[in-house]
Amino acid sequence: MLSVLKIGGSVLRDGESYAATAGFLQSRLAQRPDEKLVVIVSAQYGQTDALLAEAAAIAGEPDAGALDLLWCTGELRSVALLTLHLHRLGVSAIPFNVHQTGLVACPDRATTTVRPLRLLAALAASRIVIVPGFLGVSPGGAIASLGRGGSDLTAVLLAAAIRADACELIKDVPGYFTADPHRHADARPIHDLSIAEALAMADAGCDLVQRAALAAAAAAQLHIVIRSMDAAAPVTHLRSQHHGIRHQDDPRRAAVGA
Repeated sequence: MLSVLKIGGSVLRDGESYAATAGFLQSRLAQRPDEKLVVIVSAQYGQTDALLAEAAAIAGEPDAGALDLLWCTGELRSVALLTLHLHRLGVSAIPFNVHQTGLVACPDRATTTVRPLRLLAALAASRIVIVPGFLGVSPGGAIASLGRGGSDLTAVLLAAAIRADACELIKDVPGYFTADPHRHADARPIHDLSIAEALAMADAGCDLVQRAALAAAAAAQLHIVIRSMDAAAPVTHLRSQHHGIRHQDDPRRAAVGA
């Protein structure tokens, strides 16, 4: 079995959370001995905004290429830290840089293609590969960001390209809710949601999953699971075709925070 897992920046808040994520991945591999993992990581929580502020303090409106280069340090740091924590646990993980990942953004960044041969070769040598999200390269080889929240898009594109059996986006909330669970104690989880409904929620302001990632998942007819690292918590299944919602609320009126 081949699975793509995306670990959001809201999960990676400090050294302890990197260690906890490594423990989660170690347990996952132990419980599923036939599974291989591609793990996409975001920058540590708040770091992308901090780097943007640093660039703006220097240059006002920073050059897009220079900003992308600065931004990539956040994701690469996450790759290195999570890999080192896995190695400390005795898990043989391979860390990738942006160029190894194989995402190539077109000049206008409207589309991104995937060249997965290096990733597939690494998976032949290791059960787990750690990959930077949010970033690809231009046809000329320069670092190019995929838009805020772009780690979701990285996960969807790689899952489709390598024909993964599962694509899971791991957040600090266990999926979609009928309201923001951070603000409303009576918010209820949504177990099943069509991607068309999730796109409508994104258009209404819900930023739980990047809109471009949802559109790419719809185009690839990809099944996505939105979850936290808590195995006992609820999850949301996003499907390209709606298979029925298990509660009576209209999810298009709902909003969640991530």
